[in-house]
Order: sequence, then structure tokens, then C-alpha cells
Amino acid sequence: MIDTDSAVKTVNTSSNANISNANTAAVRAISFMQLWRREWQVKQQGAVQWLYPLVLFLVIITLFPLAVGSEPALLQRLGVSAVWIAALLSLVMGVDGLFKPALDNGTLAQLVVAKASLPLWVLIRLVIHWIFSSGIVAALSLLAVPLFQLSWFEAWILMASIITGSPMLLMLSAVASSLTLSLKNGAVLVPLIALPMQLPVLIFATGAVDLFATGLNGLPILALLLAGSIISILVMPWVIAMTLKMAWLN
Repeated sequence: MIDTDSAVKTVNTSSNANISNANTAAVRAISFMQLWRREWQVKQQGAVQWLYPLVLFLVIITLFPLAVGSEPALLQRLGVSAVWIAALLSLVMGVDGLFKPALDNGTLAQLVVAKASLPLWVLIRLVIHWIFSSGIVAALSLLAVPLFQLSWFEAWILMASIITGSPMLLMLSAVASSLTLSLKNGAVLVPLIALPMQLPVLIFATGAVDLFATGLNGLPILALLLAGSIISILVMPWVIAMTLKMAWLN
């Protein structure tokens, strides 16, 4: 009888543990979906804020050929760099409102008090921001075909370089934005902090497109950019979350 009771207790304990683990997993799934749904709705409501960087990108790539001239050889030589510089400037311009509104309206405080996963929230916020910024910019980069006389092959490689390199650029800009969050005029310092770290990405990305344009293999450079973006996505949200928590405590 003693052994039977012990076996029954063991079975009940393991069943309760399995139910508890299942409930915990369900809560985490619901929390993820709630965070994603909320951030998606917030992004859609603030359409004006994320439209400004896109308009800036379109203005730069449209006015650049008019300023340089209509010589096809010159446009083809400068087209990739012009599109990438426009993409970088539009990305830096849109990061000043990543975390500041959440700190001002109390969203960050609610997440900290509720012991929610700040790295998960940061990652969701940055992924949605990337979709509405660099994701659209990557598609708009195909306008380089009529504006800069690039071939469709070069345009597709240019779009691929933006897709692989822009996540790393966004993470670096987000780090700079979180570091200047508690400063009064921190938005002015974000480009000064982020741009020196982003210049190597710009150089490698444009170099990869140039290699493909000359018939060489630029896949190793694109793979390097993709690896850097993946590492940034895995590491940077934790760094940004700690910085945001410190800014909230101060």
C-alpha cells in the first residue's frame, strides 16, 4: 500500500508539473501575441512618423540624379552608394522615436513592473520598425533601375544587400537611441553615435554590389553582413533592454 500511494503521488506530481509547464508556455505565447498585436497597432496609428523617413529616402534618390546629371556611366557608378546613403539616413532619422514615447507614456514602466520580458518587447518593436522602414526601403530600392540606369541584376543585389545589412544598422541605431534616452536633446546625439559604427556596414554592402557588377563573387560579403545581422538580433535586444531599464530607474 505504501508503494502504491507513493506511485500515485509521483504520478500526480508529474502531471501537475506537466500542466504547470503547459500553462507557462501558453502564457508566454499569449504574451508574445499580445505584445506583437499592440506594437503593430501602435505602428499603424503613428503612420506619419514612419512615413517621414520613407519620403526622405525617395527625395534623396530622386534629386540625386537631377543634381549629378544624366550621364549614364556616372549614374551607374554612383547609384549604389546614393541608394545606400539614402537608406542609412532614413533609418537613422526614424530611430529617435523608438523608445522615447514608451518611456514618456508609462509603457516601459508597466512592462518593468509587470516583469515582462523586456528583450522580447525590444525585439518585437525593432522587427516591426524594420518592416515599416528598411523592409519598404529595400523594395523601393528597385527604383534605382530607372533613376540610375542600373541593371535589374544589380538592383536585385542592391535590395539583397539592404535586406541583409539593415538589421545590423537598425540594432546599432537602437543602441544609440537607448543610450541617449535620458538626455534632454538625445535625438541629436543618436546619429553622432550610430554613424561611426554603421560606416563599415555601408562600405561592405556597397562593395558587395560592386563586385557582382564587375562579374566577381560578392556572396561572402553578403554572408558576412547576414551573420552580423543575426548576431545583432540575438545579442542587442538584451543590451538595449538593460539600458532601457537603467534609463527608467534614473
